[in-house]
Amino acid sequence: MSREIIGITGAKGVLGNYFICKYKNYKYDIFQGDITKYDDVKFWIKNTKAKYLLHFASKVSTNYVKENYMNSLNVNYKGTKNLVNSILTSNKKIWLFFASTSHVYKSNNKKLREKDPTYALSLYGKTKLKTENYLLKTSKTKQIKICVGRIFSFTHKKQSTPYLIPSLFKKINQSKDTINLQDLNHDRDFCHIDDLCRAVNLLKKKNSTGIFNIGTGKATNLFSIVKLINKENKKIFYKKNDKKTSLVANIDKIKKIGFKPKYGIRKIILDMQYN
Repeated sequence: MSREIIGITGAKGVLGNYFICKYKNYKYDIFQGDITKYDDVKFWIKNTKAKYLLHFASKVSTNYVKENYMNSLNVNYKGTKNLVNSILTSNKKIWLFFASTSHVYKSNNKKLREKDPTYALSLYGKTKLKTENYLLKTSKTKQIKICVGRIFSFTHKKQSTPYLIPSLFKKINQSKDTINLQDLNHDRDFCHIDDLCRAVNLLKKKNSTGIFNIGTGKATNLFSIVKLINKENKKIFYKKNDKKTSLVANIDKIKKIGFKPKYGIRKIILDMQYN
């Protein structure tokens, strides 16, 4: 029996690589061109036999996007447009998953629902929200089925230090006696990368369309992560910020199709420490 073919962009990224390693039952058609070049994307779509596409290619770090906004917009927005336009001109019927972010929401003390108002918190979020709006207009055509996954916070040991938890690990482990920290009084929803991949795979299996939050539905205060990492009980000098923000998912919608997160923040930190 032949294996199902999955098309994937961003296969070398943390999420794409993990998904491929986790689901070895699929055969992957990996995009290896430049997502910002229409001819590269068109050629790939024309020749692929995949009926499902996972679009993970993206400029992600909020710091990187802030410093390289036009390049990031080119990849995140134009790259997605190239992909969609290539599908439409190919006359193929394809299901497309777009990896979006919780950064399209405005901070809220309540758990965020998919129908809540959007407000890009960062330039990174702005690139994703602009792309989402384009995709929602495109989804009116029957030729392409579009599923948007608003991914809340996730981390992995292969992420670089511009990301919060890897940077905290580096700072705490390299500090000899005392640790100086600030601006960590924020609540975030951390999803284990294994749970995240299970959610994406479930959405694919169900041929789901529309917008889905992907998270745990549980709040983690960023400073509590420091306590989990600081096993040697080094002294911490912490300047608490006045303005607290909160981005925590309401996951009722994705739970209705069968998703249930298995892991929490402790498992995430343990995996980064020992695996």
